[in-house]
Amino acid sequence: MAAKQPAPLTLQGRRILLEPLARHRLPDLFEAGADPEIWQWQGGPAPATEAELGAKLDALLAAAERGAYVPFAVVDRATGKAVGWTAYMDIDAENERVEIGWTWYGRSYWRTPVNTEAKLLLLEHAFETLGMGRVQWKTDALNLRSQAAIERLGARREGVLRRHRQRHDGTWRDTVYFSLLATEWPQCKERLTTRLLGDQPR
Repeated sequence: MAAKQPAPLTLQGRRILLEPLARHRLPDLFEAGADPEIWQWQGGPAPATEAELGAKLDALLAAAERGAYVPFAVVDRATGKAVGWTAYMDIDAENERVEIGWTWYGRSYWRTPVNTEAKLLLLEHAFETLGMGRVQWKTDALNLRSQAAIERLGARREGVLRRHRQRHDGTWRDTVYFSLLATEWPQCKERLTTRLLGDQPR
């Protein structure tokens, strides 16, 4: 039996909200994304102006209109401001598979519980509401910080696709794949929930 197709909705956590990405969040996002290091692994140069970030946001929203993505703004409940975005992508409901990707957060939110809670909300929705059997992640083989964050979630490293994609600077990247299966989710959920209760970083 096929899984359900993801659709825009708001997922509520204790510290954050994941709400459908929309253009009115652009000023918050530009403020959060001011550090060029955030964009090192995002497939293009850092946006120098709000209009440049707006172009990236518009491209993501256009892809969402085509059904390729379901993007979310990550909103800090304490401030009411968006501090990054994330998305469901590579959606294949028939084969019960979805990817979590195109994720970034403002520098001050790195190594905080924000990523853990965002992933807990997305994974819980994917496995328990949509009925997915597999959630996957992929990242540049040189992006060690991202790989460590994915591994801390409990995902399994599957392997490397060599010369998989060209970077914006013309070099070729190897891509590391990770996954979590529905059978592994209950143990992973318990671990992530315990980590959040202890306010441990991602």
